[in-house]
Amino acid sequence: MILVTGATGLVGTHLLVQLIKEKKNVRALYRTETKKEHAQKVASRYISEENMHLFDAIDWFKTDINDIPLLVEAFEGVTHVYHCAALISFNPKDYKELRKVNIDGTANIVNLCLSNRVKKLCHVSSIAALGENIATSEIDENTEWNPEIPNSVYAITKYGAEMEVWRGIHEGIDAVIVNPGIIIGAGFFDSGSGFLFKRMYAGMKYYTAGVTGYIAIDDVVAIMNQLMNRNTVNERYVLVGENLSFKEAFGLIARALNKQEPKKEVSLLVLKVVYHIQYVSHLIFRTRQSIFRSSLRTAFLHRNYKNDKIKQALDYSFIPVERSIKETATAFLEVH
Repeated sequence: MILVTGATGLVGTHLLVQLIKEKKNVRALYRTETKKEHAQKVASRYISEENMHLFDAIDWFKTDINDIPLLVEAFEGVTHVYHCAALISFNPKDYKELRKVNIDGTANIVNLCLSNRVKKLCHVSSIAALGENIATSEIDENTEWNPEIPNSVYAITKYGAEMEVWRGIHEGIDAVIVNPGIIIGAGFFDSGSGFLFKRMYAGMKYYTAGVTGYIAIDDVVAIMNQLMNRNTVNERYVLVGENLSFKEAFGLIARALNKQEPKKEVSLLVLKVVYHIQYVSHLIFRTRQSIFRSSLRTAFLHRNYKNDKIKQALDYSFIPVERSIKETATAFLEVH
């Protein structure tokens, strides 16, 4: 039995599609019926109507990763675990909830993998949990975490989650960790990278000078599946298909949506002014913030992520990010 946490999120849902196609015995954790129904809707895009009964045959288990009694039940008969559940937020006010889900929740999964002698765990981390090399813009699996820089609350808790997995490895779990870049994939347009498509469709004129890594959801799922089916254990892998500037990425998304691409580069000074205006407005009128101190820094960083390790390990060729963006844009336009 394969257990998938976060089964109704972007990675979890697309992973379910892959496992269904392979006719694997799957138990999927979900928190609400609404999320489950949405996952089913997304899956129906990739599974033929006559095979949708395989999606219904999944052993759906309603709980969250901090409900220990129910988690104990969910682990019965489980041999392999894909831990995809996580909370994404860059708002410092969400730090306690981020710790609860990303760190404490991962600790619960690790502990139950140990007590149930699970054969293998695949933990979905993030490039946010990687270190930063002050001497070069290049980052790989060996770049050490730097607690002295102003990391986002999300990055801090994803790094903490990885530490729980490494703790489990030292206590006897066989595990692999994947660190995906910004994941491009269809079906989830209210959060994560999907929200970029929504913003671009509404009209977006500005971009910042930063560079970061991107990857197609199909690559993430395929690599996770291959790593779990190999003897590879106790390793982490950067999953980035291409490094693109925000200008390049935003331009690709805009053109795929038949919208005008952003033309104006925003300076750090202007973004700082916007941040302070938002901050004061939030304090006085309780308006919603979209820019935080960590965002200011990230928006201008040039980070180039190296994917040599996973390419060599699996002899893997990545899907062009532009192709993935076009496919995701097509899915977006079908519902907007």
